[in-house]
Amino acid sequence: MIVITGNPGVGKHTVAAKLAQKLDLSIIDLNKIAIESKVFEKNGSTLDVNVKKLAKIVKKITTKNSLVVGHLAPYVLDKKQVNSVIVLRKNPYKLVPIYKKRKYSQKKIIENIGSEILGIIEYDSISNFGNKKTFQIDATNLTPIQIINRIMLVIKRRFKGDKVDWLNLVANRGDLVKFFPSKAKA
Repeated sequence: MIVITGNPGVGKHTVAAKLAQKLDLSIIDLNKIAIESKVFEKNGSTLDVNVKKLAKIVKKITTKNSLVVGHLAPYVLDKKQVNSVIVLRKNPYKLVPIYKKRKYSQKKIIENIGSEILGIIEYDSISNFGNKKTFQIDATNLTPIQIINRIMLVIKRRFKGDKVDWLNLVANRGDLVKFFPSKAKA
């Protein structure tokens, strides 16, 4: 099984659709399954997914010919099921306009940008699936075809993935407080 994960707005679904077609794999969209199975609670403008329930559902429907897509992958898939995990990453400065276009609240923008800067999904993917199965691809300036070409190299173990460090980028620009605002009041 191949997994495409990453924060919202990095291109997971676009890439997954093209990759599944190229490799003749069936797509398992974690968000879609969570909604169809009603394993979530509405919390304001967001959905809080019950990952334990979702994991049980997904385990029953995945096969070795599945391509799983979604940011919840590290929390619902079993290490033994997975061959390669591709964590798509995108420059946080490029994600902000995507989130604004999607009409995310400021709080949701900050949470998702913070997650991307810190590499939370990459960290959680490595924690769950291991270093040897987890690969990052910096999708910032790549077309979907270029991303797929890199994924194909990863699958064949001819490419170890990109090194991504948004924290240094943001720190060097003096923008840490912009993306990690203090909750303390002076």
